[in-house]
Amino acid sequence: MVKKNDLAEIKDYLDSKYNKFANPEFIETDPIQIPHLFSLKEDIEISAIISATIAWGQRKTIIKNASSFMSLMDDSPYEFVINHNEKDLNRFNKSVHRTFNSQDLKYFIRSLKNIYLNHNGLENVFTSKDCLYEGLVNFYRMFFLLPCNPNTRRHVANVETGSAAKRLNMFLRWMVRDDKRGIDFGLWKSISPAELYIPLDVHSGRIARLLGILERNQNDWKAVCELTEVLRKFDPHDPIKYDFALFGVGVNEDF
Repeated sequence: MVKKNDLAEIKDYLDSKYNKFANPEFIETDPIQIPHLFSLKEDIEISAIISATIAWGQRKTIIKNASSFMSLMDDSPYEFVINHNEKDLNRFNKSVHRTFNSQDLKYFIRSLKNIYLNHNGLENVFTSKDCLYEGLVNFYRMFFLLPCNPNTRRHVANVETGSAAKRLNMFLRWMVRDDKRGIDFGLWKSISPAELYIPLDVHSGRIARLLGILERNQNDWKAVCELTEVLRKFDPHDPIKYDFALFGVGVNEDF
């Protein structure tokens, strides 16, 4: 791992890149624009968890398909989730995003209905345990309480098996952080931004390794914890702001 004086230089570098990339223009090209279409807390949560779940591949395609899913919910995702019946789900028969197909989307809607009606909503499911890691474990268990196709499970990360849980950690960043820049929502007050984990992907992982703040080669949960601990040294109160810096450099700049 890099020396302490080098860490100070890396922090300054990442702070500058955070200030460069964490601005409202980021929304225009990111799947976070989908939940930004809504104002009701539950609409934001549901549109966010679905958009984050399909956030792999080209961002234009992610945004297009997430927007289509919301349209099929009459652009009122919470009302649709709560009040739908099985016949209503037929409208999703042709819905697909890469390997995320109509059966997967239908299960998401059924499971979200169960979570909101019987378990006090998404925020409660993630915060009903002592720490956020346990919240991630609890969410996975609660989400799959209903009968489902085994293939649907591959679309929801299980941190108990060592998954980096990139998309869930990105969803949590959206819900928890509030940096007054108008990007992340800061809706959930029951989780502190200090508890968040980095949404580790190929871009952020590559830049972190080039900077010397991540040694582990695999993008798994151990790597998430290793990198997050370094970022907490840079900003103990809001470590995951550096997701904007690492991802932004990885996607937009020749490091």
